[in-house]
Amino acid sequence: MSDTALREHFSAMARNSAWSNYRLLSACEQLTDEEFAQERTSFFPSIQLTLNHNLIVDHMYMADMIGKGRSNIDLIGDVPYPRAPDLKRAQIEFDNSLIGLCDDFQPEDLDRIVSISWGNGDSSQEPVYLLLSHLFVHQIHHRGQAHAMLAGTSVPPPQLDEFFLNADKVRRQGEPFTE
Repeated sequence: MSDTALREHFSAMARNSAWSNYRLLSACEQLTDEEFAQERTSFFPSIQLTLNHNLIVDHMYMADMIGKGRSNIDLIGDVPYPRAPDLKRAQIEFDNSLIGLCDDFQPEDLDRIVSISWGNGDSSQEPVYLLLSHLFVHQIHHRGQAHAMLAGTSVPPPQLDEFFLNADKVRRQGEPFTE
């Protein structure tokens, strides 16, 4: 894959992630605050905890990539956004920043090495392209868990896999993050 194709791939992944987050959180907005926070079976025991975790980790990886430092992240606690509408607004803000970052990358930026200090005291040196790959896989992993938990409510889980193919364009026409 060429450097240009890789950069374009990450930009497309950022848009896919934003679109998926938008669809999932729009569905979650139909839940009451109690249903959103209700204990369920999953890795994190609620939709609320799972999707807040995703946003917190998104901010951590962004801080790593831009050299801001994880200690400067303004999110407090495990649930900085207890309500789905507030979480959706914060996630959209983050997703727009991630799209901008990916769109502005130059090929050499993807090979840049960043230092990561992990919560257990360990540290590692990672190239940006691997950090981005991990960020997207992490999001997909936990969105899938939230999607499955949503299936146990009265709100139907939205389709999250109609993004990349030409045949999918009509299914997502007029939705944000799709151009």
